Amino acid sequence: MVLHLYDTATRDVREFHPARSGTASMYVCGATVQGIPHIGHVRGALNYDVLRRWLVHSGLDVLMVRNVTDIDDKILTKAADAGRPWWEWAATHERAFENAYTALGCLPPSIAPRATGHVTQMVELMQRLIDKGHAYADGGDVYFAVNSFDGYGALSGQRLDEVQQGETLAEGKRDPRDFTLWKGSKPGEPSWPTPWGSGRPGWHLECSAMATTYLGAEFDIHGGGVDLVFPHHENERAQSNAAGDPFARFWLHNAWVTLSGEKMSKSLGNVVSIPEMLRRYRAVELRYYLIQPHYRSTIEYSDAALSESAQGYRRIEQFLRRVAGTAGEVHIGRLPGEFTAALDDDLGTPQAFAVLHNTVRDGNAALDAVDSAKALELAETVRAMTDVLGLDPLSEQWAETGGSNTRALDTLIEGMLAARQQARKDKDFARADAIRDQLTAAGIAVEDTPNGPLWTVRD
Repeated sequence: MVLHLYDTATRDVREFHPARSGTASMYVCGATVQGIPHIGHVRGALNYDVLRRWLVHSGLDVLMVRNVTDIDDKILTKAADAGRPWWEWAATHERAFENAYTALGCLPPSIAPRATGHVTQMVELMQRLIDKGHAYADGGDVYFAVNSFDGYGALSGQRLDEVQQGETLAEGKRDPRDFTLWKGSKPGEPSWPTPWGSGRPGWHLECSAMATTYLGAEFDIHGGGVDLVFPHHENERAQSNAAGDPFARFWLHNAWVTLSGEKMSKSLGNVVSIPEMLRRYRAVELRYYLIQPHYRSTIEYSDAALSESAQGYRRIEQFLRRVAGTAGEVHIGRLPGEFTAALDDDLGTPQAFAVLHNTVRDGNAALDAVDSAKALELAETVRAMTDVLGLDPLSEQWAETGGSNTRALDTLIEGMLAARQQARKDKDFARADAIRDQLTAAGIAVEDTPNGPLWTVRD
């Protein structure tokens, strides 16, 4: 089966074929580095990391660009409020994002360009747009003339007569629907020289310039959060196409992480930061939680859901370690057809994880039946699947995660739960109750579910 991806522009699942044979090109909208990353920020990075890994597994060389927006109104405001230089504020939080991506197992991008390093390319793009009659300068500002581009609104489904850019209405705008490409300088703000006056770039302009600088006028995939469809991606597409660049062949958008039904955002104050999460859960468990749902499905965050998800990962981990302890080294095997079909169908991770857990279940049954050869075969299949997902418990990255004390505790608890399950199977309920009481006394809460017991450490 050929990889199929949902394209926001066509509102359809289409076959993916790269523009250049043997190479897939991706541009992913990265962070506006105004503060500490939260799980809503990193979800998209993880989703596109899985896509990248799947493209590589499919035999493609992947060129992936993930930009850094290091100049923005919010960055300037927050830096000023903190009494720190804007560039230092941006660099500090850029490192925080990179640390989060690395901790969660994201492969490094081919390049992570900063907006401030590409002003020359932005000026060139604006000049092309002005020359073609799609942009105009006024008082040091430069604007894109929305009404000059016939295809405006096609990506997001916006009606031209209903467009609202969310920008302050400036005197130089000929039409309130026009959006800003370049902002004229203001006292105390950073600025760069252009033929139309000193200033700084608008957000939408930055990504078009950086994408085409590294991937060319046409590239395969542009990714980002669903909240970027309008105005950001609509405006990127408009200005790039208007300048004569075919730009992205596929537009992919991941859904939000919500809390109490609302998108996580710093402005709403409902964020769960990555440093906070990693004090409570291992990074691999958080990665598992965020990539298991389909990338286009909203995740409603809760501590209970994350805790249950962590238990799911520990079952995989415990199975592989049991096999390694009884059958020796577990190599990476071959992927099952059902797993491959699931990921080829618009990165169907829920179905892929179902195949993974069914294989773990069959592997545990083989261990219980003392069929070491079958258990080893299934364990190698499990390693193949977790390797593609960036979750392989026996990989160098995750084998030591959480420290030896954490792994020992996990193994001890899983062993006690297995003994409790066996006691109940043998109808030795006194022994089963005694094990439960031991766990309770140690602060371990156990919940019996149709998929087996789940445990959490009480605060």
